[in-house]
Amino acid sequence: MKNIKSFLIIFLLFTAMLRGFSQPVEQNVKVIVAPDHTDWHYKTGEKVKFNVSVLQYGNPLKNVKLKYELGPERMAPEMKDSMQLAGGLHIINGGTMKSPGFYRCIVTAEVNGKKYRGLATVGFDANQIKPAAASSPADFVQFWDNAKADLAKIPLDARMTLLPERSTEKVNVYHINLQNFRVGSRLYGILCVPKKEGKYPALLRVPGAGVRPYNGDVTTAEKGVITLEIGIHGVPVIMDPAVYTNLAAGALSGYQASNLEDRERYYYKRVYMGCIRANDFLTSLPQFDGSNLGVTGGSQGGALSIVTAALDSRVKFLGAYYPALSDLTGFMLGRAGGWPHLFNKDNVNTGSAPDKIKTTGYYDVVNFAKLIKVPGMYSWGFNDETCPPTSMYAAYNVITAPKSLFLALETGHWMYPEQKENMDNWLQKQLKVN
Repeated sequence: MKNIKSFLIIFLLFTAMLRGFSQPVEQNVKVIVAPDHTDWHYKTGEKVKFNVSVLQYGNPLKNVKLKYELGPERMAPEMKDSMQLAGGLHIINGGTMKSPGFYRCIVTAEVNGKKYRGLATVGFDANQIKPAAASSPADFVQFWDNAKADLAKIPLDARMTLLPERSTEKVNVYHINLQNFRVGSRLYGILCVPKKEGKYPALLRVPGAGVRPYNGDVTTAEKGVITLEIGIHGVPVIMDPAVYTNLAAGALSGYQASNLEDRERYYYKRVYMGCIRANDFLTSLPQFDGSNLGVTGGSQGGALSIVTAALDSRVKFLGAYYPALSDLTGFMLGRAGGWPHLFNKDNVNTGSAPDKIKTTGYYDVVNFAKLIKVPGMYSWGFNDETCPPTSMYAAYNVITAPKSLFLALETGHWMYPEQKENMDNWLQKQLKVN
């Protein structure tokens, strides 16, 4: 009974985590904001108009009080106003942008004393957005080659614990524990291996931001793929959910900026190397087919997918949803920078020592994107307020390898089922499974 209760708690926590990457809960009143170009794309200098309506049960409401603001995403509004929505539709005359970027209209409606919010974000010559930093650090490649060489000297020391309660008729599920970058640091994850004897492709799943347990990807494993879902914090991934809550509020709070002043000690160095270490383990498994290895994830995991594919030649393809850690110094140019928004006006790092800015050059996804040599599938929406589309395009535009972008324009930091279906189908094609 105790095991069932623990599993239920983990399942509920996992489900709650997934909601952060799925469509928001429907509300009684919807504020619909839509630009006058159906593809949400504009040329620089071209003015945009936003159509606004407020719906309840699918019908337009009238005499609704509206407040709205317009301007570049995540920047101070260039225009703010309020009005009474007399009819069912109102047109807001927005501005334009003189250089490539993204422009946002946020509308708040008050209905029966409750506020409802909607937004639309349009791109101005988005495919011409360039990274804020003109170039990568001169020793960027050497820095990471040295890190990988240091990792290679550390024994894998792999430990696998079968989890019978999670295993299925077709798949064995294990909690794995590896020696990570720097002696004494461990990497944990959930490994799923098809039971049927044979050789299989492998897929590494890298996590979004936060501190949580993991269930592993049994569904894909049942299709004939070895899957490994890892955590990044060096703690087991099957503990009581309360442990992760305490870590997130305590020792791991603000980990994204930990040791930012030192490129050798910055938190993500061990994380990036941990992804390589995970591949060391996957490729050592006797069931691995020796060739087909991919990596996928969303948000922080989208960033880690790009980083891993750039650093590890064993990776043959990647799938990334709304990649974080992209164009981190965008705020220095007066535009949106990528999550975790290290240098925005409200962040403690604003105006910080040059060492912090210098460090980000070695960890910015933009600089890894330049090194990608394998096919990639990417997907995001324009209304993402966590990972600004300006930052994601700054990375995507420098990729010279084969690439595809599946846009779900109105999505924020979440995805439609069609996005996931499209990505899953693409990944399975690369993995050569049905």
